[in-house]
Amino acid sequence: QLQLVESGGGLVQPGGSLRLSCACSGFALDNFAIGWFRQAPGAEREGVSCIRSISNRGRTIYADSVKGRFTISRDNTKNTVYLQMNSLKPEDTAVYYCAAHFSISDMCVLEEYKYSYWGQGTQITVSS
Repeated sequence: QLQLVESGGGLVQPGGSLRLSCACSGFALDNFAIGWFRQAPGAEREGVSCIRSISNRGRTIYADSVKGRFTISRDNTKNTVYLQMNSLKPEDTAVYYCAAHFSISDMCVLEEYKYSYWGQGTQITVSS
């Protein structure tokens, strides 16, 4: 059974940092693209970042709103994907989800419909 479990959410002040983890089980990261999405209150869910790696050649994509502040990475030994979030802003407040979709290419996309498996989400609140 494929499962994704997010952790690392919480309350942080503007300008602070958090690292989210997405622990994956029931599948190997080598065969999947992993994406991070977020949904703010009253807003639609949006793509934040994704990663797809084959034979240690990794491709990443970031939404314009987080470029230069967020970094996605993965640890195959732990079957875990991370989202390092720096210089957090109040507008980053949202529930963050990780998701996975099977992929034979070395690309990933931030299209929600592509992702078949989702975690339960973790809340990030950026506030002073």
